[in-house]
Amino acid sequence: MNSETIISVIAIYFLVLYIISYLTGKDDSNNVFFNAGRDSKWYVVAFGMVGASLSGVTFISVPGWIESSQFSYLQVVFGYFVAI
Repeated sequence: MNSETIISVIAIYFLVLYIISYLTGKDDSNNVFFNAGRDSKWYVVAFGMVGASLSGVTFISVPGWIESSQFSYLQVVFGYFVAI
C-alpha cells in the first residue's frame, strides 16, 4: 500500500465515525453524554472505571515494573482482576 491509500482509509474512517456520532447524538444533551441520564447500571459503571484505569501502556510497562520492584506491585494487578 502506498501512503495515499493509507491516509485515505484513515480519513474515510474518521469521516464515517463523525457522521455516525452526529446522527446518533444530535438529540442528546451534555447530561446524557457525561452520565447517561443517570440510567446506567452499577456494573456497567464499574467495568468502565476499571477499563479506563487500565490501558495499553499498563499491559506493556507493568510486567517490567513488577520484576524491578520485586513483585510488590503485583497485588495491584491482582486487584484489577478481582474488581473485574
